[in-house]
Amino acid sequence: MLTIHPKPGLRSWHPPIVATLQATSSLPFKTRLFLAAKTTNMLNESNETERSSAGKIKRLVLSEEGRTKLNSYPDREFYSYPRFVTHVDDGFISTLTDLYQEKLRPGSEILDLMSSWVSHLPNQAVYKRIVGHGLNAQELARNPRLDYFFVKDLNQDQKLELESSSFDAVLCTVSVQYLQQPEKVFAEVFRVLRPGGAFIVSFSNRLFYEKAIGAWRDGTGYSRVQLVVQYFQCVEGFTQPEIIRKVPAAAVDPQQEKSPFGWIMRFAWIGVWIRSFLCCRSLQELQTCV
Repeated sequence: MLTIHPKPGLRSWHPPIVATLQATSSLPFKTRLFLAAKTTNMLNESNETERSSAGKIKRLVLSEEGRTKLNSYPDREFYSYPRFVTHVDDGFISTLTDLYQEKLRPGSEILDLMSSWVSHLPNQAVYKRIVGHGLNAQELARNPRLDYFFVKDLNQDQKLELESSSFDAVLCTVSVQYLQQPEKVFAEVFRVLRPGGAFIVSFSNRLFYEKAIGAWRDGTGYSRVQLVVQYFQCVEGFTQPEIIRKVPAAAVDPQQEKSPFGWIMRFAWIGVWIRSFLCCRSLQELQTCV
């Protein structure tokens, strides 16, 4: 039974349990990556097959070896001690907050997946409800933006005991590299998102190396981007992602500024929204590399 913890002064919230889904078992900064996905309501009354398959896993992305971790002890043990630190730098946080400001509508209901003591949401934005999930209750209790929170190990049980189509946005900040069953987690995110909702996944090249999955540890910056893209693509109903990249000015060498190829190091927010409406919900991704 999932326990939802309300913050002081808020009434208790008991979301319906979804019984139809079965439960299953320091690097330097070089790039910072954000990947956002958006679902759009595309009901097609003449195509029952496409609508009924929405949210289903089409294929598995990871091999068994790619899911393994060097530290095989339960994640709940690893994260049992609270870490009141930020795992990315100020530039990353500022860019992510700006992205949230742009993509998240005021009054939205938000699920902050794999969260901690800070959510990096814009301070001035007012949302209807923010529910946090993580592995350490002390960290989640300290997060001032959360109205409610729950503790759950998604590598042991991927089912989100939350009502379908109950959130306008789902966030996953610098944690996607630790998911051993990402296909099932992304399918669950699809289920709890409302049509028109957004899924924003952000990550950098920093990680707890022993807790990251093999496919992530052995990858490059480019291959990790493509890996997350495949997580979206393996779930029926998500559309082809848009990839946007940005390099901070401080990372550009002065000599490169004089080079005829210097512009390559200064590109920012490049990309085109790609929509391919597949069924009653279709996903659109935005990825940003800083």
